Formats: sequence, C-alpha cells, structure tokens
Amino acid sequence: MREILATSPGAPGMAERFRQVRRQSEALCAPLTPEDCQIQSITETSPPKWHLAHVTWFFETFVLAHFLPHYRPVHPRFAYLFNSYYQTVGAMQPRPDRGLLSRPTLDQVYAYRCTVDEQVLELIEAAPERHGGELTRRLTLGLHHEQQHQELLLMDIKHNLSVNPMLPVYREDLPRPAGMAPPLRWLDRPGGIRELGHDGTGFAFDNETPRHRVLTQDHRLASRLVTNGEYLDFVEDRGYARPELWLADGWVLLGRLGWPHPLYWRPMDGHWRQFTLGGLRPLAMDEPVCHLSYYEADAYARWVGKRLPTEAELETRLAELEPAGNFVSSGLLHPAPGDGQWYGDLWEWTASAYAPYPGFKPLDGAMGEYNGKFMCSQMVLRGGCCASPDAHLRASYRNFFYPHDRWQFSGLRLAEDA
Repeated sequence: MREILATSPGAPGMAERFRQVRRQSEALCAPLTPEDCQIQSITETSPPKWHLAHVTWFFETFVLAHFLPHYRPVHPRFAYLFNSYYQTVGAMQPRPDRGLLSRPTLDQVYAYRCTVDEQVLELIEAAPERHGGELTRRLTLGLHHEQQHQELLLMDIKHNLSVNPMLPVYREDLPRPAGMAPPLRWLDRPGGIRELGHDGTGFAFDNETPRHRVLTQDHRLASRLVTNGEYLDFVEDRGYARPELWLADGWVLLGRLGWPHPLYWRPMDGHWRQFTLGGLRPLAMDEPVCHLSYYEADAYARWVGKRLPTEAELETRLAELEPAGNFVSSGLLHPAPGDGQWYGDLWEWTASAYAPYPGFKPLDGAMGEYNGKFMCSQMVLRGGCCASPDAHLRASYRNFFYPHDRWQFSGLRLAEDA
C-alpha cells in the first residue's frame, strides 16, 4: 500500500481508537430490533446486519489474514456473504439479495464482531516492529471505512423504515432542529490557479490524490444551503413537470418513476410533512432541503437562473475553514437551519463528474478496488452531512453518488459566474 495513509498513534492509541469506532457502529444499531436489522428496502441500501458484518470482514480479510500466516476465518462462508465488491478477493452475495440473509442471525453477527475484535486487538498489542507501519496504515483505512459505513447505516435505516406504512421511528428522543435560515448572501470568489487534492497531512483516501493545480474562474457561492421553503416554491411552480429545466436523463427518470417532490416529503391533509429518523414531522421551511438527486439539484439551480458549484470551487472554500458543523455528534441526525453550512448538515452536489485526478494511482492489490473502479458515471459531493462521524472529514474529501441517487443526506448550494 502506498504511503497515503498517515502514521497514527502507536499500539495504545490505535487500540483505543479501534474500540471507539467499533463501539459506535453497534451504538447506532442499538435502537433497532432484530427485524429492523434484516430489511433491505431498495438495491442501494443494505440491512444493518450486513453493514455490521461487512466492516468486520474487512478487518478479517485485510488485517488478520494479511499479518497472521496461519489465520483461519471465523466462518468459511462469511467471505462470500459479506464481501461487498472486491472481485480480486472472491465471489460475493449479489447486492440486491443482501436482505435475504436471515442467517447468520444478528446475535451471530455480533459474536463474529467480538471474535475478530479480540484478535485485532491482540495483533495491535503484539505486532512485530517490522509490521508496525503497514499495520497502522491498514487499520487506519479500515477505521475510516467503518466510519463511512456508519453514515450509510443511518441513511439506510431511514429508507428501510420509511417504506413501512406504520412509519416507525428510529429514535423517539431526537431533538428537532431550531433556528431560522438567514437571508441568502453571495460570496465573491476570485479565480486563479489553485491547488486541489490532499496535501499529505493526516489520512486521505486514494481518490483525493495526487495534489495538483487547477484553474478556477471568478465566481460566487451562496452563503448557505437551499431551504425547504425555497425548494417548495420550485415544486409549486410545476418544477417537476417542466422539461426545459431537466437534463435529458433526469427527465426520462421522472417519466419512469413519477417523482413529484423530494424523497420523504409527504402531502397530508393540506400540509407538507417529512419523514425523518425522529419520525414524521411538519416540513420546516427554514431547514435545508435534503435527499435530492443530482437531477433535482441541477433542475432547481436552472429554475433560479444559477448553477451548481464545481468541486474545485467548493474545495478551495472548504480549505479555508476548519471541518466543524452539524455532524453525527450533534445528535440531530437531520440538517438544521443556519448560515455557512460548509461542513456537515448535507452533502452538497457539485457539477463535477467523479473522475481520477491527473496522475492518480489506486492502492496496490485488492484495496485498489476501494475507489478507483467507480470513477465513471457518478458525480462528486462535498462537505459531509448530519450523519458523518466527527473528525472523518477534510477539505479534500470526495464523496460520489450516481445522479439518480437520493436516499443519502444530499442537498445543494447555488453558485454563479462572477
């Protein structure tokens, strides 16, 4: 593995970090019943039980099996059941069929986690000195990988529960975001030659490298995210029925799926409501509009005569700020009204296709499949969201989804040419 993963704390620090991240995944699943952990509502989501097992398989495959010459897997079929997309490692359960895995049971998955955790912690404490650097790199990647799945867990749980006519609540104790959205302002941003990509300090995924120069033009960025109230004006102006506002693929998608409004919006008794992880709530007009596809975000931007930012425009702004905002530790698990909102709240769609940076090289071996092979037909999002773990984000972080995806916590910020 190339040296893009920073050296992290030694054994005591790494052991505690490992425990913290692993505990957090289980804490996110604690409010769920075993039945909740079995559901897969759409192909894009996965059952919570599968998430818990997959991240464990990652440590088993890329850490334990790599450093322990005579390692024997906990179960001979788990590699097939819980491999996600690593074709160079072996065959896997088809993604649409993850919800069919009634066995192993949830208790058996937790036992699997416990067994692997014990062995990883033993390896951390007793690893030969010559393995120290490589072990740290693999563990660091595995922990950030699990944090990615913690975010996906909350997104998937929300969608999995939303398809139930009973509209079950994930957590009854979630507070509702407070405050009002300030008037939208425009931030003037000068163009010029800028550096994009990870600067080599701390951890980074391979798709954030190498650092390179880009040319940006003079532009303006909106001071906050678009709100529910602003987007509702678009809906009520027949925005979903006007082909001149939509990209061709997006218009075909609307015709096939019949979307009339954002995901989780529900018109009920003359009022708009929204399904959240805290249950069904009145649609709060000052909250950022969320769960938009790229097509919806782009159509809204066209409707107001603006555009979406490029990833270079957003990264150069993010690089000026500390990564602080409404993350998972805020306890809302929902975007909140506010100003700025550069980090947290919602992943922001950009106008940039997810493609390799000039000179990009994936990691060596099977882990080279982590990001590189998805650099086609997807769009970049920036900034993190209300489900993102703290200390997991940085200015150079590149998230990516297909243009039609909208179950993730995604919203939009407007931009315009200066």
